[in-house]
Amino acid sequence: MNYHEILIDTPDGRTLEIGTLGEPSGHTVLFHHGTPGSANLVKMLAPLAADGSLFVVTTSRAGYGKSTRLEGRDVASVVNDARAALDALGRSDYVVVGWSGGGPHALACAALDAPRCLAAWSLAGVVPTTVDFDWTEGMGPENVAEFALAKEGGPEYEAVMETASEAFGAATKDDIIELFGGLLSEPDKAVFEPEARREDFVASMRQGFEFGWRGFYDDDQAMIKEWGFDPTTITVPVAVWFGDHDLMVPRTHGEWLVEKLPTASPHFFAGDGHVSLVVNHLDELSAAIKKTYV
Repeated sequence: MNYHEILIDTPDGRTLEIGTLGEPSGHTVLFHHGTPGSANLVKMLAPLAADGSLFVVTTSRAGYGKSTRLEGRDVASVVNDARAALDALGRSDYVVVGWSGGGPHALACAALDAPRCLAAWSLAGVVPTTVDFDWTEGMGPENVAEFALAKEGGPEYEAVMETASEAFGAATKDDIIELFGGLLSEPDKAVFEPEARREDFVASMRQGFEFGWRGFYDDDQAMIKEWGFDPTTITVPVAVWFGDHDLMVPRTHGEWLVEKLPTASPHFFAGDGHVSLVVNHLDELSAAIKKTYV
């Protein structure tokens, strides 16, 4: 698999945890994990780097894993960390991929780091909460409850975040499906049947909550306030992937992005959920990314 992790110091004095997958001779793909998550989630994307033509760089977002928290961060702030990671590895031009909560962070790179960022993929990514849109319609009950609390803030919300971090931080391959409750559709449960896949996913949860729950909290808060950029101003190509069995980020989010982003192209996958959308189509994703570099 050729996966490696390093720690670097960022220009603002924090520590950033970086993961890399593949051969450095390959073209650069920057990957933003979901919410919650961490750098080693990229192991689930191993087929992208299998032939050596793509080199995937990822980070644990601020507050996750060993990455120092950046209190009050917005979505746009990830761009500085992305640049720091790529600079540390001597990478130049790149394409960016964001899955789930990583989707807005990929869009931030597309909006704020062009022309270095050549193109973006939003895989089951959410839309801003500040637009006229029913953000939680079609989501599983856990998401609806979480984001209602996130908007209210306060001790009850923080207690929920802490409890969730304890559960996911101690997750095992045997209980991870149960922990997600009503957020996993049947197609998603099916892709988690292989034990090795569940182990990779659990490792990402454990790494993400290694030093507490504030990364998860900060991700939520970044998502529900102004993102720090306008995604409708993006000028590089954006591929928007979405399915119709997604209980974490319903298809309406993908449809909104396709309608509102001037450079967006729709990629609808009938019968796929939040996880199966990516896991079942890695060959297609790899081929699409490679075309950017031709």
